Amino acid sequence: MLIGANLDQFFVKEVLPPVLTSSSPPPSIFDGTTRLYVAYICPYAQHTWIARNYKGLQDKIKLVAIDLGDRPTWYKEKVYPENKVPSLEHNNKVKGESLDLIKYIDTHFEGASLFPDDPAKQAFAEELLAYSDSFVKAIFSSLLAKGEDISADAVAALNKLEESLSKFEDGPFFLGRDFSLVDIAYAPFVERFQIFLSDLKKYDITDGKPKLTTWIEELNKIDAYTATKLDPQVLLAYTKKRFGLA
Repeated sequence: MLIGANLDQFFVKEVLPPVLTSSSPPPSIFDGTTRLYVAYICPYAQHTWIARNYKGLQDKIKLVAIDLGDRPTWYKEKVYPENKVPSLEHNNKVKGESLDLIKYIDTHFEGASLFPDDPAKQAFAEELLAYSDSFVKAIFSSLLAKGEDISADAVAALNKLEESLSKFEDGPFFLGRDFSLVDIAYAPFVERFQIFLSDLKKYDITDGKPKLTTWIEELNKIDAYTATKLDPQVLLAYTKKRFGLA
């Protein structure tokens, strides 16, 4: 199986659809169109958006953007009762949970595989995917804590990323030379934490971490990822307002 073959070289930047609010009519739900419901601001939705882009599925999976602050009632009532993003409407069914969805998109649609054949890399991928929630919690807990110092748990979490990026010598990605689901799982959060920790804690997440530095640099060469990024100041302002951060 071909993993991570660079379909990104064929990436065509798309015009993003407008954000739907409580006053927006619903799309023609369950009409056979495959739809990915996202919020542009949401890191979990960004997971699925990156996977869709990287596999070259812009024409196969239509983006539908939701305003999280003014959600259409039809989204909960007719599409996804959990009322969260992302969700995927496919074959007249709707599925959710971002890490489950990136696996689903990878296995149910054409394009290069984002999961390795190598058993050692498969096992490490599952380990890192399972750890991702703990990573996010460790950093967010430190961000929300008073004071400018970053917590020991947050430092340990970032050190684990640096160590994990050293696992396979054929880097620069988590599973070696090929971009994978693991990179997609961490990219939206590292993107945000680099911005937030620099502003709120005066902490540089790449300091003393050459592998993480290189990983971020390589990520930013992938159009399928960079097309999903928002202005750092937009992310920072949104997060400060949402969590009441100074």
